[in-house]
Amino acid sequence: MIDVSKVRAIDIHTHAEEPCGCHADDGYDDLQSTMAKYFGAPWDHPPTIPETAAHFREQNIAAVIFPVDAERETGYRRYSNDEVAEQVAQNSDILIPFASIDPHKGKMGVREAKRLIAEYGIKGFKFHPTFQGFYPNERFCYPLYEVLEEAGCVALFHTGQTGVGSGMPGGNGMRLKFSNPMYLDDVAVDFPDLKIIAAHPSFPWQEEALAVAQHKPNVYIDLSGWSPKYFPEILVRYCNSILKKKVLFGSDWPMITPERWLNDFEKIAIRDELREDILKNNAARLLGLI
Repeated sequence: MIDVSKVRAIDIHTHAEEPCGCHADDGYDDLQSTMAKYFGAPWDHPPTIPETAAHFREQNIAAVIFPVDAERETGYRRYSNDEVAEQVAQNSDILIPFASIDPHKGKMGVREAKRLIAEYGIKGFKFHPTFQGFYPNERFCYPLYEVLEEAGCVALFHTGQTGVGSGMPGGNGMRLKFSNPMYLDDVAVDFPDLKIIAAHPSFPWQEEALAVAQHKPNVYIDLSGWSPKYFPEILVRYCNSILKKKVLFGSDWPMITPERWLNDFEKIAIRDELREDILKNNAARLLGLI
Protein backbone atom coordinates (compact mmCIF):
# COMPACT_ATOMS: atom_id res chain seq x y z
CA MET A 1 0.00 0.00 0.00
CA ILE A 2 1.25 3.45 -0.92
CA ASP A 3 1.89 5.76 2.03
CA VAL A 4 0.36 8.92 0.58
CA SER A 5 1.82 11.10 3.32
CA LYS A 6 5.37 10.21 2.24
CA VAL A 7 5.18 10.74 -1.54
CA ARG A 8 5.23 14.15 -3.18
CA ALA A 9 2.83 13.24 -5.97
CA ILE A 10 0.74 10.47 -7.53
CA ASP A 11 1.14 10.02 -11.27
CA ILE A 12 -2.18 8.63 -12.51
CA HIS A 13 -0.95 7.76 -16.02
CA THR A 14 2.12 5.64 -16.81
CA HIS A 15 2.65 2.84 -19.32
CA ALA A 16 4.16 -0.63 -18.87
CA GLU A 17 6.24 -2.22 -21.63
CA GLU A 18 7.51 -5.78 -21.90
CA PRO A 19 11.08 -6.48 -20.79
CA CYS A 20 11.61 -8.86 -23.74
CA GLY A 21 11.43 -6.07 -26.31
CA CYS A 22 9.00 -4.29 -28.56
CA HIS A 23 8.35 -7.10 -31.07
CA ALA A 24 9.95 -5.91 -34.29
CA ASP A 25 8.16 -8.70 -36.18
CA ASP A 26 4.68 -7.20 -35.65
CA GLY A 27 5.64 -3.53 -36.13
CA TYR A 28 5.58 -2.48 -32.48
CA ASP A 29 9.25 -1.44 -32.62
CA ASP A 30 8.47 1.09 -35.36
CA LEU A 31 5.46 2.42 -33.45
CA GLN A 32 7.44 2.93 -30.24
CA SER A 33 10.44 4.56 -31.93
CA THR A 34 8.16 6.94 -33.86
CA MET A 35 6.31 7.86 -30.67
CA ALA A 36 9.59 8.47 -28.84
CA LYS A 37 10.62 10.95 -31.54
CA TYR A 38 7.18 12.61 -31.43
CA PHE A 39 7.46 13.21 -27.67
CA GLY A 40 11.22 13.77 -27.55
CA ALA A 41 11.52 10.89 -25.07
CA PRO A 42 15.01 10.29 -23.61
CA TRP A 43 15.35 6.56 -24.39
CA ASP A 44 15.95 4.13 -27.24
CA HIS A 45 13.85 1.35 -25.74
CA PRO A 46 10.98 1.82 -23.27
CA PRO A 47 11.90 1.09 -19.63
CA THR A 48 10.78 -2.10 -17.94
CA ILE A 49 8.47 -2.12 -14.91
CA PRO A 50 11.37 -2.56 -12.43
CA GLU A 51 13.20 0.32 -14.13
CA THR A 52 10.05 2.42 -13.97
CA ALA A 53 9.62 1.62 -10.28
CA ALA A 54 13.23 2.58 -9.58
CA HIS A 55 12.83 5.89 -11.39
CA PHE A 56 9.63 6.82 -9.56
CA ARG A 57 11.04 5.69 -6.22
CA GLU A 58 14.02 7.97 -6.77
CA GLN A 59 11.64 10.82 -7.58
CA ASN A 60 9.43 9.96 -4.56
CA ILE A 61 6.35 9.79 -6.79
CA ALA A 62 3.76 7.01 -6.67
CA ALA A 63 2.45 5.87 -10.04
CA VAL A 64 -0.52 4.09 -11.57
CA ILE A 65 0.82 1.78 -14.28
CA PHE A 66 -0.90 -0.24 -17.00
CA PRO A 67 -0.43 -2.01 -20.34
CA VAL A 68 -2.75 -1.41 -23.30
CA ASP A 69 -4.55 -4.36 -24.89
CA ALA A 70 -4.96 -3.44 -28.56
CA GLU A 71 -3.95 -6.72 -30.18
CA ARG A 72 -7.28 -7.28 -31.94
CA GLU A 73 -7.25 -3.90 -33.70
CA THR A 74 -3.52 -3.53 -34.34
CA GLY A 75 -1.95 -7.00 -34.31
CA TYR A 76 0.53 -5.85 -31.65
CA ARG A 77 0.80 -8.52 -28.99
CA ARG A 78 -0.45 -7.35 -25.65
CA TYR A 79 1.62 -7.32 -22.48
CA SER A 80 -0.08 -9.86 -20.21
CA ASN A 81 -2.10 -8.25 -17.43
CA ASP A 82 -0.95 -11.04 -15.12
CA GLU A 83 2.73 -10.37 -15.80
CA VAL A 84 2.24 -6.66 -15.24
CA ALA A 85 0.30 -7.21 -12.00
CA GLU A 86 2.92 -9.62 -10.65
CA GLN A 87 5.75 -7.16 -11.28
CA VAL A 88 3.75 -4.27 -9.86
CA ALA A 89 3.09 -6.35 -6.72
CA GLN A 90 6.85 -6.61 -6.26
CA ASN A 91 7.01 -2.80 -6.24
CA SER A 92 3.82 -2.05 -4.33
CA ASP A 93 5.54 0.64 -2.26
CA ILE A 94 5.50 2.91 -5.31
CA LEU A 95 3.34 1.38 -8.09
CA ILE A 96 -0.47 1.02 -8.27
CA PRO A 97 -1.86 -1.71 -10.55
CA PHE A 98 -4.24 -1.02 -13.43
CA ALA A 99 -5.01 -3.49 -16.23
CA SER A 100 -6.27 -3.23 -19.80
CA ILE A 101 -8.84 -5.34 -21.64
CA ASP A 102 -10.17 -4.65 -25.12
CA PRO A 103 -13.97 -4.43 -24.73
CA HIS A 104 -14.34 -6.37 -27.99
CA LYS A 105 -13.32 -9.48 -26.04
CA GLY A 106 -16.84 -9.70 -24.68
CA LYS A 107 -17.57 -12.38 -22.10
CA MET A 108 -13.96 -13.55 -22.15
CA GLY A 109 -12.87 -10.02 -21.22
CA VAL A 110 -15.49 -9.82 -18.47
CA ARG A 111 -14.22 -13.07 -17.02
CA GLU A 112 -10.61 -11.85 -17.14
CA ALA A 113 -11.51 -8.56 -15.45
CA LYS A 114 -13.27 -10.32 -12.59
CA ARG A 115 -10.29 -12.61 -12.08
CA LEU A 116 -7.73 -9.80 -12.16
CA ILE A 117 -9.67 -7.80 -9.59
CA ALA A 118 -10.04 -10.82 -7.31
CA GLU A 119 -6.47 -12.09 -7.61
CA TYR A 120 -4.43 -8.90 -7.83
CA GLY A 121 -6.58 -6.12 -6.39
CA ILE A 122 -6.53 -4.22 -9.67
CA LYS A 123 -7.57 -0.62 -9.02
CA GLY A 124 -8.63 0.34 -12.54
CA PHE A 125 -8.59 -0.37 -16.26
CA LYS A 126 -7.11 1.59 -19.15
CA PHE A 127 -9.09 2.00 -22.37
CA HIS A 128 -7.75 3.58 -25.57
CA PRO A 129 -10.67 3.99 -28.00
CA THR A 130 -8.45 5.05 -30.92
CA PHE A 131 -5.90 2.28 -30.37
CA GLN A 132 -8.57 -0.34 -29.65
CA GLY A 133 -11.02 0.83 -32.32
CA PHE A 134 -14.30 1.48 -30.50
CA TYR A 135 -16.62 4.23 -29.30
CA PRO A 136 -16.80 4.21 -25.48
CA ASN A 137 -20.62 4.29 -25.52
CA GLU A 138 -21.06 1.20 -27.68
CA ARG A 139 -23.29 -1.27 -25.91
CA PHE A 140 -20.95 -4.24 -26.31
CA CYS A 141 -18.64 -2.47 -23.83
CA TYR A 142 -21.26 -2.27 -21.11
CA PRO A 143 -20.86 -5.73 -19.51
CA LEU A 144 -17.21 -4.87 -18.85
CA TYR A 145 -18.12 -1.49 -17.37
CA GLU A 146 -20.63 -3.24 -15.10
CA VAL A 147 -17.82 -5.30 -13.59
CA LEU A 148 -15.72 -2.20 -12.97
CA GLU A 149 -18.58 -0.23 -11.45
CA GLU A 150 -19.51 -3.06 -9.08
CA ALA A 151 -15.89 -3.51 -7.97
CA GLY A 152 -15.30 0.22 -7.45
CA CYS A 153 -12.58 0.32 -10.11
CA VAL A 154 -11.57 3.32 -12.18
CA ALA A 155 -12.15 3.39 -15.95
CA LEU A 156 -9.42 5.52 -17.54
CA PHE A 157 -10.06 6.48 -21.18
CA HIS A 158 -7.65 8.05 -23.62
CA THR A 159 -9.25 11.18 -25.10
CA GLY A 160 -8.25 13.58 -27.85
CA GLN A 161 -5.51 13.33 -30.44
CA THR A 162 -2.85 10.68 -29.84
CA GLY A 163 0.87 10.32 -30.38
CA VAL A 164 0.18 6.71 -31.35
CA GLY A 165 0.75 6.54 -35.10
CA SER A 166 1.38 10.28 -35.45
CA GLY A 167 3.42 10.92 -38.58
CA MET A 168 3.14 7.33 -39.81
CA PRO A 169 1.37 6.58 -43.12
CA GLY A 170 -2.37 6.82 -42.53
CA GLY A 171 -1.65 7.51 -38.88
CA ASN A 172 -0.86 3.78 -38.66
CA GLY A 173 -4.58 3.11 -39.01
CA MET A 174 -5.52 5.10 -35.90
CA ARG A 175 -8.89 6.87 -36.16
CA LEU A 176 -9.08 9.95 -33.96
CA LYS A 177 -12.89 10.11 -33.98
CA PHE A 178 -13.20 7.34 -31.40
CA SER A 179 -11.55 9.47 -28.71
CA ASN A 180 -13.92 12.43 -28.55
CA PRO A 181 -14.61 12.77 -24.78
CA MET A 182 -18.29 13.51 -25.42
CA TYR A 183 -18.83 9.75 -25.85
CA LEU A 184 -17.95 9.40 -22.17
CA ASP A 185 -21.05 11.41 -21.30
CA ASP A 186 -23.25 8.43 -22.21
CA VAL A 187 -21.08 6.12 -20.12
CA ALA A 188 -21.30 8.48 -17.14
CA VAL A 189 -25.10 8.60 -17.46
CA ASP A 190 -25.52 4.84 -17.78
CA PHE A 191 -22.97 4.04 -15.05
CA PRO A 192 -23.33 6.84 -12.48
CA ASP A 193 -21.23 5.00 -9.88
CA LEU A 194 -18.37 4.21 -12.27
CA LYS A 195 -15.31 6.37 -11.64
CA ILE A 196 -14.25 7.69 -15.06
CA ILE A 197 -11.07 9.53 -16.01
CA ALA A 198 -10.81 11.36 -19.33
CA ALA A 199 -7.08 11.24 -19.97
CA HIS A 200 -5.06 14.14 -21.39
CA PRO A 201 -5.88 17.66 -22.45
CA SER A 202 -8.41 16.54 -25.06
CA PHE A 203 -7.28 18.42 -28.17
CA PRO A 204 -9.24 19.31 -30.27
CA TRP A 205 -12.17 18.64 -27.91
CA GLN A 206 -10.98 20.35 -24.74
CA GLU A 207 -14.25 22.13 -24.05
CA GLU A 208 -16.23 18.90 -24.49
CA ALA A 209 -14.06 17.22 -21.85
CA LEU A 210 -14.46 20.13 -19.43
CA ALA A 211 -18.22 20.15 -19.95
CA VAL A 212 -18.60 16.43 -19.26
CA ALA A 213 -16.36 16.56 -16.17
CA GLN A 214 -18.24 19.56 -14.82
CA HIS A 215 -21.68 18.08 -15.47
CA LYS A 216 -21.10 14.49 -14.37
CA PRO A 217 -19.94 13.95 -10.76
CA ASN A 218 -18.18 10.69 -11.63
CA VAL A 219 -15.95 12.09 -14.42
CA TYR A 220 -12.40 13.36 -13.81
CA ILE A 221 -9.65 14.68 -16.08
CA ASP A 222 -5.99 13.70 -16.00
CA LEU A 223 -3.39 16.15 -17.30
CA SER A 224 -0.99 13.66 -18.87
CA GLY A 225 0.54 13.56 -22.32
CA TRP A 226 1.26 17.29 -22.57
CA SER A 227 3.80 19.52 -20.92
CA PRO A 228 1.81 21.93 -18.73
CA LYS A 229 3.38 24.85 -20.58
CA TYR A 230 1.17 23.94 -23.53
CA PHE A 231 -2.11 23.71 -21.57
CA PRO A 232 -4.87 25.83 -23.12
CA GLU A 233 -5.94 28.80 -21.02
CA ILE A 234 -9.44 27.42 -20.48
CA LEU A 235 -8.04 24.21 -18.96
CA VAL A 236 -5.91 26.19 -16.49
CA ARG A 237 -8.94 28.31 -15.59
CA TYR A 238 -11.04 25.22 -14.83
CA CYS A 239 -8.17 23.66 -12.82
CA ASN A 240 -8.20 26.79 -10.69
CA SER A 241 -11.95 26.83 -10.17
CA ILE A 242 -14.82 24.50 -11.07
CA LEU A 243 -12.73 21.33 -11.50
CA LYS A 244 -10.12 21.93 -8.81
CA LYS A 245 -11.05 18.65 -7.06
CA LYS A 246 -11.39 16.68 -10.31
CA VAL A 247 -8.12 17.22 -12.18
CA LEU A 248 -5.23 14.80 -11.70
CA PHE A 249 -1.49 14.85 -12.33
CA GLY A 250 -0.34 12.38 -14.97
CA SER A 251 2.86 12.30 -16.98
CA ASP A 252 2.34 9.67 -19.72
CA TRP A 253 5.63 8.00 -18.82
CA PRO A 254 7.81 6.89 -20.51
CA MET A 255 7.07 9.44 -23.23
CA ILE A 256 7.16 12.29 -20.70
CA THR A 257 9.10 11.99 -17.45
CA PRO A 258 7.32 13.05 -14.25
CA GLU A 259 10.11 15.41 -13.28
CA ARG A 260 9.87 17.23 -16.61
CA TRP A 261 6.09 17.56 -16.19
CA LEU A 262 6.38 18.77 -12.59
CA ASN A 263 9.06 21.28 -13.49
CA ASP A 264 6.82 22.80 -16.16
CA PHE A 265 3.79 22.67 -13.84
CA GLU A 266 5.59 24.92 -11.37
CA LYS A 267 5.72 27.65 -14.00
CA ILE A 268 2.03 27.88 -14.91
CA ALA A 269 -0.64 29.94 -13.17
CA ILE A 270 -2.14 27.36 -10.80
CA ARG A 271 -3.19 28.70 -7.40
CA ASP A 272 -0.67 27.62 -4.77
CA GLU A 273 -3.31 26.23 -2.41
CA LEU A 274 -4.58 23.86 -5.16
CA ARG A 275 -1.28 22.34 -6.22
CA GLU A 276 -1.15 19.55 -3.64
CA ASP A 277 -4.68 18.44 -4.52
CA ILE A 278 -3.90 18.31 -8.24
CA LEU A 279 -0.57 16.57 -7.72
CA LYS A 280 -1.64 14.06 -5.08
CA ASN A 281 -4.79 14.38 -3.00
CA ASN A 282 -7.40 14.24 -5.77
CA ALA A 283 -5.92 10.99 -7.06
CA ALA A 284 -5.53 9.57 -3.56
CA ARG A 285 -9.23 10.15 -2.86
CA LEU A 286 -10.28 8.69 -6.20
CA LEU A 287 -8.16 5.58 -5.65
CA GLY A 288 -9.31 5.12 -2.07
CA LEU A 289 -5.84 5.67 -0.63
CA ILE A 290 -7.04 8.27 1.90
